[in-house]
Amino acid sequence: MIDYLNRETYNFYLPENLIATTPNYKRDHCKLMTINKNTGEVEHKIFSDIINYLNKDDILVLNDSKVIPARIYAKKNTGGNAEILLLNKFNNSEDLWECLIKGKNIKENDILYLDYSHIENIGIIEASIIKDNISTKLIKFSKPLTSNILDTIGKIPLPPYIIQSRKKKGEEEYNDKDKEFYQNVYAKNEGSIASPTSGLHFTKELLEKIKSLGITICYVTLHVGFSTFNPIKEEDLKKHVMHEEKFSIPKETANIIINAKKDGRRIVSCGTTVARVLESEYNDFNFNRLEGSTNIFIYPPYKFKCVDALITNFHTPHSTLLAMVSAFAGYDNIMNAYKIAVENNYHFFSYGDATFLY
Repeated sequence: MIDYLNRETYNFYLPENLIATTPNYKRDHCKLMTINKNTGEVEHKIFSDIINYLNKDDILVLNDSKVIPARIYAKKNTGGNAEILLLNKFNNSEDLWECLIKGKNIKENDILYLDYSHIENIGIIEASIIKDNISTKLIKFSKPLTSNILDTIGKIPLPPYIIQSRKKKGEEEYNDKDKEFYQNVYAKNEGSIASPTSGLHFTKELLEKIKSLGITICYVTLHVGFSTFNPIKEEDLKKHVMHEEKFSIPKETANIIINAKKDGRRIVSCGTTVARVLESEYNDFNFNRLEGSTNIFIYPPYKFKCVDALITNFHTPHSTLLAMVSAFAGYDNIMNAYKIAVENNYHFFSYGDATFLY
């Protein structure tokens, strides 16, 4: 009997060299493993072959959240270095942000300095820590951090494991390609601090081909927060706390999905973020809410109400995402597929290869 609530149930052997740290520069040329959730059958393809697994009248749902350049370097008044990761605007204000801070002995009422005096119209920005919430800090900036300013001074917040791996190899933490390739081609609504990475494999050309087959593409927005990198630490999954993430579902998208479900057509979710939004809010040909926040944690034996097929990357051991795909496609099917993936050198996580679960 499998204990679905035990953390170790979601463990498997993953060699470090299979965790991708560079993007696929030809987005739709990555590997694609298809997994039939009813039979467990696995096929090896490339991502552009996804078109052969989508049916006319399918609904493909994408997350159009855009990653903001949320990582900012600062100095303490002692001259020491600090790093700020912007999490959320507080009360939707561009000068007040909930943040994570990396640096020694930084506390409430301290002021950090962002010295961009060499850049016209930016200058020196003071970052005052007005509240210390232990894990996060509320920071008041002396100048609103508009999209234009963040584009100039901020870095794309790559996952910590990518930064660490690059450092180990003696590589630069960031390269010129990250800004382009850690972003989906259809990203529109700013707010994520991690990319909804299952969409990274789509090109504009592939999306147009999909549309031409009579497949409807629609969008939801879920802003991915830092909790996406939080592994399951509690032995009992029921004790794991998921952080709230903001979402919105356009009325048009809701209507498309409701009508498709009534007609018995498939809802194909691009990514676990889309799946979380739809499963959180869809219920019996209706949506509970069209905007808000969700902390839904999906694991076996959860039964999906809305999503019929799922495009997603390969996930890491002890991750909430591995628990979710196990619920969707069957635990044994997933663990067998992941064993095959390791044997065939598939790449895992954000910059890794893709799966199609159907």
